[in-house]
Amino acid sequence: MALLPIRIFGDPVLRERAAPVTAFDDPLRRLADDMLETLRAARGGALAANQVGVLRRLFVWESATADVTGEPWSGAYVNPEIVETSEETQEGDEGCLSFPGLFYPTTRPLRARVRAYDVYGEPLERVGEGYLARLFLHEIDHLNGILFIDHLARHDRKEAMRRIRAGELEHPPEELDVEGPAA
Repeated sequence: MALLPIRIFGDPVLRERAAPVTAFDDPLRRLADDMLETLRAARGGALAANQVGVLRRLFVWESATADVTGEPWSGAYVNPEIVETSEETQEGDEGCLSFPGLFYPTTRPLRARVRAYDVYGEPLERVGEGYLARLFLHEIDHLNGILFIDHLARHDRKEAMRRIRAGELEHPPEELDVEGPAA
């Protein structure tokens, strides 16, 4: 396994829509493993493939919180789609590995049902609530070229952009190779 460079806001790949995965093969599984290793090293909750420069519909996620249903609290979701979301919403601080150190209150649906495939091509469906719903929706947004700052209130987005221009993004852990905006 290998650590992959995480793309930072300004890199155009973050605004591109990822293409569907068509081959459930060893390279896909290796990519998912490398992404999970990168996610753990970055101490994040989830990572979309375009955040490591790969325009394929894949994200990995992991949570330290125990799941009372017994379902795993980590995974790799391939070609995920949102099946439904609740009308009830939640507001909470949201951040992103592509915006290191920025956290802003973001409103998301409280629940989200997601349909996807695992890295072997087996279908799966999962309902996320609270943090897990936020995580799923955030990563599927990434795969569609949508960033969490797009969901911010106008004044928060303005402040976030000011902080980004002022170079206030935090530095990631030293073992990660982080790529800034493409030249």
